[in-house]
Amino acid sequence: MLEQISKEASLSPAGEETINPLKSQRTNYMENAQRKTIIKETFNTVSEAYDSKALRFFPESAKYLASTLCLHGNERVIDIATGTGNAALALSAYLPHGSVKGIDFSSGMLAQARKKAELQNVRNVEFLEMDMQDIDLAEARFDVATCAFGIFFVEDMDTQLAQIASLVRDGGTIAICNFQESYFNPLRDLMIKRLTDYHVQLPPQTWKRIATEAGCRVLFEKAGIRDIRVEQKNMGYYLADASEWWDLIWNAGFRGMLKQLQPDVLERFRQEHMQEVAELATKDGIWLDIGVLYTIGTK
Repeated sequence: MLEQISKEASLSPAGEETINPLKSQRTNYMENAQRKTIIKETFNTVSEAYDSKALRFFPESAKYLASTLCLHGNERVIDIATGTGNAALALSAYLPHGSVKGIDFSSGMLAQARKKAELQNVRNVEFLEMDMQDIDLAEARFDVATCAFGIFFVEDMDTQLAQIASLVRDGGTIAICNFQESYFNPLRDLMIKRLTDYHVQLPPQTWKRIATEAGCRVLFEKAGIRDIRVEQKNMGYYLADASEWWDLIWNAGFRGMLKQLQPDVLERFRQEHMQEVAELATKDGIWLDIGVLYTIGTK
């Protein structure tokens, strides 16, 4: 990044080094586009296994999110970055006279969402392929907007949340859920340390900004959302063994980091990491700590 900035630099009339704003904007756009492409490809790749047992906290946390919204049953809801539709489908059960529109830019994830809706015979949910950073909908006055484990994939979360809020009528509800700062630890810390030892490039840690109650409140306040409440809930459970942890990281957003390793190196990494994770096992299994923050407010 420092090398990139130096390439964008120029000298001011006073002889000071400055950043060319047009070049900086172009660089930021290219970096954002590249990051978006990587995220999209990763989720298309993992989509068929995204609803595996190891990742069961996703549907469970979606059910809890839906239960906290006190829906009347006739609301029009939009679920942003819907993925395989966990939140959208959980919300649909509370809307006998309402509807949910779920959007995501991953065709693979949406294919799984539609399959689940069909299997569950859910008729009040529609899934659309759409980038949450470029939402194009004729109707834009929903009663509720939700975004489960999605907003932190966007670096400019302030603008993103403001855009989400713009889809909601005055007096409507905006709700997100995201990971608390200690989520998956100590397993995640072990994985990140080993990946770093293998010289794997880590993505921007944007999620950390809203990994605390204070961070969530500030995000909502900047978007002009009022009556903010933040609730923490641990959705953790015991993994059967180290292999279930591997299923989790391989079939989720971590795949993009792991795929930076060549197959033979990846196998060596896997064996070493599984050994250190297995050492954490107790008679109940390996505890997976999943602190989740639910932030809800009114437009």
